[in-house]
Amino acid sequence: MTDLIKKKGLIADLSLLIVTIIWGSGFVATKNALDSVLPFFITTLRFFIASIFIGMIFFKNIKKLNIKDLKAGFIIGFFLFLAFSTQTVGLQYTTAGKQAFLTGTNVIMVPFIYWLTSGEKPDIYNILSTFLSFIGISLLTLNSSLYINLGDFLTLLCALFFACHIVSISHFTKNHDPIILTFVQFLVATILSLIWMFILEGTPKSIPLKGLVPIAYLAIFSTFIAFLIQNIAQKYTTATHTAVILSLESVFGSILSCILLDELFTYKMCIGCVIILLAIITAETKWNFLNKDHKKFIS
Repeated sequence: MTDLIKKKGLIADLSLLIVTIIWGSGFVATKNALDSVLPFFITTLRFFIASIFIGMIFFKNIKKLNIKDLKAGFIIGFFLFLAFSTQTVGLQYTTAGKQAFLTGTNVIMVPFIYWLTSGEKPDIYNILSTFLSFIGISLLTLNSSLYINLGDFLTLLCALFFACHIVSISHFTKNHDPIILTFVQFLVATILSLIWMFILEGTPKSIPLKGLVPIAYLAIFSTFIAFLIQNIAQKYTTATHTAVILSLESVFGSILSCILLDELFTYKMCIGCVIILLAIITAETKWNFLNKDHKKFIS
C-alpha cells in the first residue's frame, strides 16, 4: 500500500509539473495571439470554449445549479474576468517573461487579502515574502528613471485580482460544488469579456487563423485541461508539494519566452526573477519541505 501511495504521489507531482509548463506556455500563446487579435476578443473566446467543454463533460453536475451557485460563481467569475483582462491587456505593453514572474506575486498578496476578510493576520513568512517581492519587482520592472511601464502596472493589478479570485474560491467552495462554480465563473468571464469587447473593440471583422490557434490552446490546455489536472492531482499529494511545483509556472513562462519569443533578460532582471521566486516559495511553503518530519500525503 505504501508503494502504491508513493507511486500516486509521484504521478500527481509530475502531473502538476505538466500544469506549470502549460501555464508557463500560456504567456507565450497569449503574446502570439495579441499579434493578430485584440485582448477582449481573446478572453471572450478563451472562456467561451472552456465553458462549452466543462458544460458538456460535467453536465450532470451543472444541471443541479441553483441561485446560490450563480451568486457565488458570479463573484468568483468577476475577479477571474478582471485578472485575465488586465493580464491580457498588460501583455501588449510588457514582455511575456516579465509578466510570468509578476503574475506569480499573487500568492504573496493572498494572506493579506484573507486577513481583510477573515481577520487572520499574516505570519512572519508572509511579511518576509512581501519584502522580498518588493525588492524583486523593483529589479525586474523599474528603469533608471524609477518608472514602471503600463504593462507591468496592469500585470501587478492582475496579480491582485488573481489573489482576490483565490480567496473568493476558498470562501465559496466550502458550501458549493467546485465543478459548478468553475462552470459559472467561466461563463461570467465570457459574458463580461464579450460586453467589454463590444464597448472597446467592436465586432471583429475577421478572425485570422494565426490568432485562433493560440486562443484554442489557451482555452483547451491552459484553462480547461490544466485546471482539471490540478484538481485531480491535488488529491494525491501534499499542499507543500503543490505549492512548490506550481510556483515554477513563472520560471517556465520566462524560459519559454526567451526560447520561443527571443526575449532578452538583463542580469538585473534575472536577479529580480530569482528573488521573486524565493518570495513565492516562502509565502507558499514557509520552507516546510526542509523539515524531514513534515506530514506525508494521504491517499
